[in-house]
Amino acid sequence: MLYYLFEFLRGHYNLPGAGLFQYISFRAAAAVLLSLLISMVYGKKIIGLLERKQIGENIRELGLTGEAQKRGTPTMGGLIILGAILLPTLLFAKLDNVYILLMIITTVWLGVIGFADDYIKVFKKDKKGLAGTFKIIGQIGLGVIVGATLYFNEGVVTKEEVPQSEVYRYSSEKISKLTDDNGAVHYMVSQKAPTTTIPFVKTHEIDYSALLCNFNKSWCKYAWLIFIPVVIFIITAVSNGANLTDGIDGLATGTSAIIGVTLMVFAYVSGNIIFSHYLDIMYIPNAGELVIFCAAFVGACIGFLWYNAYPAQVFMGDTGSLALGGIIATLAIAVRKELLLPVMCGIFLVENLSVMIQVSYFKYTKKKYGEGRRVFLMSPLHHHYQKMGMHESKIVSRFWIVGILLAILTVVTLKIR
Repeated sequence: MLYYLFEFLRGHYNLPGAGLFQYISFRAAAAVLLSLLISMVYGKKIIGLLERKQIGENIRELGLTGEAQKRGTPTMGGLIILGAILLPTLLFAKLDNVYILLMIITTVWLGVIGFADDYIKVFKKDKKGLAGTFKIIGQIGLGVIVGATLYFNEGVVTKEEVPQSEVYRYSSEKISKLTDDNGAVHYMVSQKAPTTTIPFVKTHEIDYSALLCNFNKSWCKYAWLIFIPVVIFIITAVSNGANLTDGIDGLATGTSAIIGVTLMVFAYVSGNIIFSHYLDIMYIPNAGELVIFCAAFVGACIGFLWYNAYPAQVFMGDTGSLALGGIIATLAIAVRKELLLPVMCGIFLVENLSVMIQVSYFKYTKKKYGEGRRVFLMSPLHHHYQKMGMHESKIVSRFWIVGILLAILTVVTLKIR
């Protein structure tokens, strides 16, 4: 909203300094500072309110060291994260941008589902929370909205640069001339296709519709039948992965902040004609605005980590963890980097896999030998290390280090092909 106000003041009254708001870097810096302020200053007041209302965590007895001390710790702290993301985004981002609107919907949608789950656990005293079926339905519903928007919305396009000598091959409606900040002229062709990036290969882009076009050219228009289910799967998998990772103090929050910085880099270079040209990656018009959202996201996570680090003064609950995972998934899909998620979100992936392996192996051995056996001492994976006697702060620190290494590897894919 402030962007439009200062644009009005700059255009009508030539207000000194108002022009700063046209720069993504300035608005991103303002967003991260405001999100830090909200999560750290007002976060403490919200924690106090949760304590007074006795909205505490019901800790399951898992036989883990220190679990008794966590009982009664305020939960539903994800409200702090959601507020610290949404308010700076509403103030500093362009609200007519389709990507920003999609991220706001994602944040609120999964925040509501997570809040309902926490509410049932805390106030209804039902440890199971919201039925898994309703969670899945909610995630599928969001996946349909995100997938359909990115596929059908006319504002969601990519642009491919063509040499000036080949401009004549295209109609005037398809070709556009862009002049970057350095004065260089680029001739761009708009492409309305569900294209994504393949990491580590020279031919680094693939169109989902190609999966159908190879069989029959007339099937190309039905590519949404592949794209939308893929989006649903990614959002469901990543949001559940973040939810499983949120098992010890600061793990999910810190990991999400690292991933958020990585996605901010991708959003910036993909939405900038100079960097996308230099790196030879897809130029996605208007995607640069996602940098403001990413900045608010990172600031909210870091500010919340102030209170969520060991020993935690507050837990985010499903209100925060489901939203964090869904936000990360939607951001990656929006900047056409969803195939990098297994690397970027490697921590979430191994946490998910550890549970799947444990449950599958237990059922298999019980059926075969009459007694269930385990691969890990306990799943998700971070509990396995706790059972080994490792302190949870050391587990979190080492997971963060792995997360940083994975983030670096993810960014390096911009050049390694």
